[in-house]
Amino acid sequence: MRVLLESAIRKCDGFYIKTDDVSSILDWQMQQNQAEVAFSPARVLLQDFTGIPAMIDYSKCAIQSPPTPTDESHGAAVRSPAGRPSPRGSSSGGHCAGQRPGHRGGCSKASCSDAPSGRSAAVQIENTPLLCPFHLQPVSEPETMIRNQEMELIRNKERLQFFKWCSKAFKNINVVPPDINTVHQVNLEYLCQVVQEGEGFIYPDSVVGTDSHTTMINGLGILGWGVGGIESEAVMLGQPVSLTLPQVVGCKLVGTINPLATSIDIVLGITKHLRQAGIGGKFVEFFGPGVQQLSAPDRTTIANMCPEYNATVSFFPVDDITLQHFKHTICSEEKLVVLEDYLKAIKLFKSYGDQSEDPQYSEVIEMNLSSIVPHVSGPKRPQDRVAVTCMKEDFINCLNEKVGFKGFHVSKEKQATQVPFLHEGAEYNLAHGSVVIAAVISCTNNCNPSVMLAAGLLAKKAVEAGLTVKPYIRTSLVPGSGTVTHYLNTTGVLPYLRKLGFEVVGYGCATCVGNTAPLPESVVDAIKQGDLVACGVLSGNRHLEGRLCDCVRANYLASPPLVVAYAIAGTVSINLETEPLGVNSEGKDVYLRDIWPSKEEVNHTEENIVIASMFKELRSRMEKGSTFWNRIESAESALFPWDPKSTYIRCPAFFSKLSKEVCAPQSIEGAYPLLFLGDKVTTDHISPAGSIARVSAAARYLQSKRLTPREFNSYGARRGNDAVMTRGTFASIKLQNRLIGKTGPKTLHIPSGQTLDVFEAAERYQRDGVPLIILAGKEYGSGSSRDWAAKGPYLMGVRAVIAESFEKIHRNHLVGMGIAPLQFLPGQNADSLELCGKERFTINIPQELMPRQQLTVQTSTGKSFSVMALFENDMDVAFFRHGGILKYVARSLLL
Repeated sequence: MRVLLESAIRKCDGFYIKTDDVSSILDWQMQQNQAEVAFSPARVLLQDFTGIPAMIDYSKCAIQSPPTPTDESHGAAVRSPAGRPSPRGSSSGGHCAGQRPGHRGGCSKASCSDAPSGRSAAVQIENTPLLCPFHLQPVSEPETMIRNQEMELIRNKERLQFFKWCSKAFKNINVVPPDINTVHQVNLEYLCQVVQEGEGFIYPDSVVGTDSHTTMINGLGILGWGVGGIESEAVMLGQPVSLTLPQVVGCKLVGTINPLATSIDIVLGITKHLRQAGIGGKFVEFFGPGVQQLSAPDRTTIANMCPEYNATVSFFPVDDITLQHFKHTICSEEKLVVLEDYLKAIKLFKSYGDQSEDPQYSEVIEMNLSSIVPHVSGPKRPQDRVAVTCMKEDFINCLNEKVGFKGFHVSKEKQATQVPFLHEGAEYNLAHGSVVIAAVISCTNNCNPSVMLAAGLLAKKAVEAGLTVKPYIRTSLVPGSGTVTHYLNTTGVLPYLRKLGFEVVGYGCATCVGNTAPLPESVVDAIKQGDLVACGVLSGNRHLEGRLCDCVRANYLASPPLVVAYAIAGTVSINLETEPLGVNSEGKDVYLRDIWPSKEEVNHTEENIVIASMFKELRSRMEKGSTFWNRIESAESALFPWDPKSTYIRCPAFFSKLSKEVCAPQSIEGAYPLLFLGDKVTTDHISPAGSIARVSAAARYLQSKRLTPREFNSYGARRGNDAVMTRGTFASIKLQNRLIGKTGPKTLHIPSGQTLDVFEAAERYQRDGVPLIILAGKEYGSGSSRDWAAKGPYLMGVRAVIAESFEKIHRNHLVGMGIAPLQFLPGQNADSLELCGKERFTINIPQELMPRQQLTVQTSTGKSFSVMALFENDMDVAFFRHGGILKYVARSLLL
């Protein structure tokens, strides 16, 4: 609340941020869950998947008026959002201060933006033999990683060229090269300042990002959360973020951490505890003596998972431990002195052992850290935790249970099925529970060096004990940054990970978003032949069914050392406490306890080798830049040269035919439902980020551009092309549409009765001038924040979504695109109202629309019911009236 208050006072201009906002924050305990306030963050953080469409829209909006020959910087300038020339600058590294384009119609300072360009990494090449013998000094860039980087350059050249142009064209855009860090790692290790200095002020660092993982920055005492691409674009153009003053829940940590528990175990324990506590939409702040046992990386790991228990942020105030961490990340001793003095002066510095400093919270919940034991999470949801000692029993129960979040419904007589197959000339067997994908990933919730070191040390002990990983298991090691590779190399454990098949294949999102190299055909055939529940084990934080690979039905989140352990075991149907992982060359059983590194061993390695060198190495890489990035050529023009033939980067269509006049809200007349969906439809269902199926509408479009399936890349990589992304909307193979009664990216074109691809049906409706709506159940739009989950439906002609409830960020995105989020009244849904989904719907929208106003919906069958329009404030209504936040901002800049 102090951070919100400071920003409101400093940015109060009477237009976007008013004195009422300041008063409401001061009186937050009385105004919580009631008052709407505006917040201007110090920075916007973009990752390349969501950042590319944001920067494309930003570039289009910024050049509404072309530069004229009289511009002082003619030939090298771009137009600022306010229509003024903006000096071109370069941001090859470091944090940029941003610039003030001047007030115009109340417009405040445009936020500076950090855009790492290499978050995505499609894992294409794995288990490639090294050029050098195993016993030699490991090379820093093995053949696999170099080949993947070359492939990344070829596949994503147009996207990277656009980012390179942005780094030159916009003064307050800082582009971080690929193959150095992921978006969140670079934020933690390099960009975060904790305390900002500029325009005569010292003030707290804060950030909003285009990704739900933005919250991990709260572990370092920096307020930040994910808002998605659409809202971030508005912040970049000077608009504040609007939020309802939340309750602040104090989470008191007590007790002593189990020596065998990793930070991942602690994360999953706290996730379950807070989910059960029902803290959805609230701020969480940690306090109590238990916090002192958590390192700074531990805290960022915990803060990262707050979207999984539906909190807005999970905040750890700065203390002596955090300050010690900053001595590695912030080079300037003078900056550290200012940071400590400032935080103490405004009471943002915390002594967790002093109970007299405990703040007053809306409510307090307590958690005993002693209760946490090693767990995994799955087989389909991160909240479904399973104690490692109970894993075998739980998996058997999952086979028996009916199909659902925990069940696969495999008959008793088929549970013992084993399918023999040949791989590389040797015979193996697959069974239910066999591990076929094992991915050690260090991004987001595994940024903590201790767990990656534990994986490396376990691998070392395993190799020394004579254990191996079966060669058909698709293993990969995807560090969140080059820093991880550096400290794994420095500590001497990287060769042992390679020996077990966990070789560095690149940096960025890979297995988590479905970018896994195809499984061997013999493995896929065996899985299909036995209808097996094959398993993936990964140290990420996303593992929805079918996400890793469409033939891998059970996926488990685990700490990096447990991923290695399960890969060695080759199955999840094992009790790691009582059953051996394998047998060594001497025929002796080797148990997990024999090779598990002690907490003291991990801590000693981390403190004496890693911490001292990792940040020094990172800064060196940032200053030198990347050969991969440096050799990319980009245009030197003031305006970006849009290539009409590009299948990656297209000039956006959101500003076409933009008029200065704003029409009153129009009722939706005679709309057909494009889809009739159930509960928990995620943004993965709405806008997949993974591979482009060869039989999809997007594939047909790309083939029309003479691209082969090898060149399709992924939806995530093509987010800068609206033609691909619109065709990819609702293209998930797991989409369950009640209009057709089976899983797949199809829907019913109601007038003709034909079953079509969703895009083809929407296209036909648009040609006929028929508006569209979507009917849905509970938690519509849950999962990853994804702007195209709203942009795609908008371009398809969807005018409203009627659901039982919405995920908050996705609701914001719908409003941001001018799509009305309408909620069934309590106790009502499509079934209770006896809607079949084939009716035509008329939604009466009054010209004087008000926040949270009830609207009347009439159907062609004569049925009438009411819905709640989820416009939370006047700003939401204004965005909807303008046709979305982008048009609202563009119009304000044209006036």
